[in-house]
Amino acid sequence: MNIIQIAKICHDANRSYCQTLGDNSQCVWETASDWQRSSAIAGVNYAIAKPNSTAKDQHDAWMTDKIADGWTYGPVKSAINKQHPCIVPYDELPEEQKIKDHLFRAIVTSLKQFVK
Repeated sequence: MNIIQIAKICHDANRSYCQTLGDNSQCVWETASDWQRSSAIAGVNYAIAKPNSTAKDQHDAWMTDKIADGWTYGPVKSAINKQHPCIVPYDELPEEQKIKDHLFRAIVTSLKQFVK
């Protein structure tokens, strides 16, 4: 197993979770845009490098990366406008969005031992 495979699993789990919320906007890994795949890979690398970090830390790292890439807060996610509704402090995220950070970290924690 490698980092990209773990990122794919995290991405697809996030996609499935979003579908339970009625959000069918996520593409499968194979058709996801480069920025989505890169974001998942960066998240996996962060979670492995910082095993004692929290879901809040994971969100903060994600948000820092997004802002550095020119993204800002927007009420609707738009890759064209580089806006995302989750570019807010962790404490301001709705509970269902916080769950995504916990799910991501749980997957990485479970699989990182198998990275070769």
